[in-house]
Amino acid sequence: MEIPGRAVHSRGKFKHVMALALNPLTGGEDGLIRCITSREGSVDVAGFVDHSELHVVSKIGEYEYEIGEKLIIENEDRMIGPLLPDGYEFLGLEDPDLFVDEDGILHLYCTIPLIHRAEGQALIYLGHASGTNLHTLCMTEPVLATAENSAKEVSLMPRASDGLYRHLIESSAPGAEFYAYSTVRVAKSSAYDQPWEFGETIFHPGRERIPWAGGHASPGPMLPRSFIDVGEGKLAGFLNGREHDRVENERVVFGRFSVGLFIYDYEHGEICWVSSVPFIEDSEATTITFASQFVEAGPGEGILYAHVDDSFVRAYRITADEIRAQLP
Repeated sequence: MEIPGRAVHSRGKFKHVMALALNPLTGGEDGLIRCITSREGSVDVAGFVDHSELHVVSKIGEYEYEIGEKLIIENEDRMIGPLLPDGYEFLGLEDPDLFVDEDGILHLYCTIPLIHRAEGQALIYLGHASGTNLHTLCMTEPVLATAENSAKEVSLMPRASDGLYRHLIESSAPGAEFYAYSTVRVAKSSAYDQPWEFGETIFHPGRERIPWAGGHASPGPMLPRSFIDVGEGKLAGFLNGREHDRVENERVVFGRFSVGLFIYDYEHGEICWVSSVPFIEDSEATTITFASQFVEAGPGEGILYAHVDDSFVRAYRITADEIRAQLP
């Protein structure tokens, strides 16, 4: 069920906000959001550029949050400065994800985007910071950072029986002519704050032939087993998928982004199943519905937060029965 209105309020500070991430340490009473400070171009046409900041949000209602101060991360400049090659520009931190480890330490993962405008090149790293709360975060070196591989939009997984974590990330793969795919890839780690290792690409839109995710795919929030249990070593979750790009008037125009379902085997690093049709397409979306956060709200009920057209955040009420009815 789509909950009417906006879930995050900026009170006129920002025109575009997206990628809500709630703080598990406080039970979702606060969190982070990506705020667009400037936008060049249109989000449905390749080549647009957003400059971003991460801001703290505070809960003001059952589903609603209000944007507060900019997030300050200790050591941020010292970690990001050495990543910038000559001619590259840092666009600001993007796409936060928050996680609490077994020792109660809060971890922030976020995208570090660097672009070279003249050459049309980008370097996309998965950044990391940790602390005891949102106001004591200290940045480390990125957990995934290579010029050959992009990494963003992490979905964090439980530890497998062999001691490894097989998280999921959005990465990329080249296509024919103008085209590049966004893919889902495994990222292996033995610790939350140490360098991770790129694993196999396990969902490639060009190979899977699923129309709603035929061009781009990105892992979204996973559903806890307390909400829906799909078997030992497996989790159900939301997959953000986009239709294939097309060329119009010599411009690359993106397809429609929507939210589907999938099942992931984190013991073996394999996707077992992907829905053949989307699960959610927002009623106001012209091009993008993108899921970023799920929280349980009671027995068999939860709230999914997604951003629409990279501009505002919507809340949706989800039931376990609705999810179960879609699964194989």
